[in-house]
Amino acid sequence: MASPPVTTTDTPAIKNAPVVGLAEGNGSFSNVHLAALVLGVPWLVKRMLPIVNRGGFKTYLFLVLLLGVPVTFAYWTLMSMYGPRKNTKVALPGKDIEEYITIKDAELRDKFHGKEKIPMQVFHDAYFDGKIEFNGEHIERRPANAPLTPSSVAGDVLDILEQRHDWAKMVFTPELFKFVLCNLIPDVVFHKRSQDEEQIRDNYDRGDDFYEWFLGPRMIYTSGIVSTLDEEESLEQLQDNKLTVLGLTPSDRVLDIGCGWGTLAAFAAKNYDCASVTGVTLSRNQAKFGNDRIQKNGGDPERHKILCLDYRDIPGEEGTYTKIVSLEMAEHVGIRRYQTFLKQIYNLLADDGVFFLQVAGLRPHWQYEDLIWGLFMNKYIFPGADASCSLGWVVSQVESAGFEVKNIDVLGVHYSATIWRWYKNWLANKDKVVAAYGERWYRIWVFFLAYSVIIARNGGSSLFQLTLHKNLNAYPRIHGLRNHNSIRVNPSRVISPAE
Repeated sequence: MASPPVTTTDTPAIKNAPVVGLAEGNGSFSNVHLAALVLGVPWLVKRMLPIVNRGGFKTYLFLVLLLGVPVTFAYWTLMSMYGPRKNTKVALPGKDIEEYITIKDAELRDKFHGKEKIPMQVFHDAYFDGKIEFNGEHIERRPANAPLTPSSVAGDVLDILEQRHDWAKMVFTPELFKFVLCNLIPDVVFHKRSQDEEQIRDNYDRGDDFYEWFLGPRMIYTSGIVSTLDEEESLEQLQDNKLTVLGLTPSDRVLDIGCGWGTLAAFAAKNYDCASVTGVTLSRNQAKFGNDRIQKNGGDPERHKILCLDYRDIPGEEGTYTKIVSLEMAEHVGIRRYQTFLKQIYNLLADDGVFFLQVAGLRPHWQYEDLIWGLFMNKYIFPGADASCSLGWVVSQVESAGFEVKNIDVLGVHYSATIWRWYKNWLANKDKVVAAYGERWYRIWVFFLAYSVIIARNGGSSLFQLTLHKNLNAYPRIHGLRNHNSIRVNPSRVISPAE
């Protein structure tokens, strides 16, 4: 039997990809070509038009400003449509899109049928509105304008998304450009305190039950850690693994920024009785839930507590905390305020303390699918999380703020394993979700979870866990040897020295 063209996996730890799920997309792009067009098209226009060809350099600059944005959008659109795939080692089946999805909206069905693939952004928006279904055994055939019911969600979303390159095209659409101009860029440029408060509370004060239906009893909305390839560890085990590797001690003064529902604080109080644990969140629901959980687990409310406040208002003097943890919160700080945030942490951290930074980001050698997925996430799931950048960018930021990088673990595949378990929880609680929040919310989240299993596993977006400390001469670096997680001297066979 012939070997597959790419390496496949077979482990119960993750959702293993079928061969077609490993197909590469299009990543064709050139800053040089774009710059040439942005500068060259106005020059050609100036030369060709009868009136403006009489103008000078100021006229040219005006045309650059006038035409720069539409030329840029046109370049992105054309390259996303016609650029080649990274490679073609995985051949696509070439089936009609009707094999994968059922389009119930007549207008969309007229545009996209047979071999005419549907843009991913057009697809997911229509799916959320009930105009398209994933094919499967449980499709309920009904008119497009019929009311949505709990039984109308079709098929296995994840299995069909694995084959997405055969029925969807990863192209930039006018709707995506509109979102970038009207939402993303203003968020990046301004990123106000009021924006953070509004976006966080709108998300996380929705209802604890909404999140519990996929997060499970631990209520941890960050990646767990897989410890074995030989079995499917439970979601709770993955999360306990993650909390354990933080290496807490009874003497620690812990600060958890963006603490969610306070499980880390309760874990630290129960297992280590840390000298102090302070969690910070903007969500009122999370703060109440976390303080209740700490007390249920025997924490001292004077020393172990969750505060509902903005990270800019974290209490403490210089060197107050020995362990500072920020798990997938820094993305929401925003690019504009990233350095200010890191310097604040630097000041709050003891000179011999440790800062655990876990942050999600896109790969620098992106494919258009990565960008389209990132815009979906920013619009529907994590609004305001504009600092989801590459690992290289994050490292440059922490070093500029005065930190030394002790250790980096890339946890994308661990995140995929975690989200796979969230996905299965969400499916199991479908009827509860639809009854409480409506089918649209169910559809958005089932798409988000299914697609994220794939994106995190395939590297389109990953998760970086950095262990940091102050870059000072006096930092006791040798004390970090015991938990230098990337160095594991565990040979798979008996080693004989070469003498």
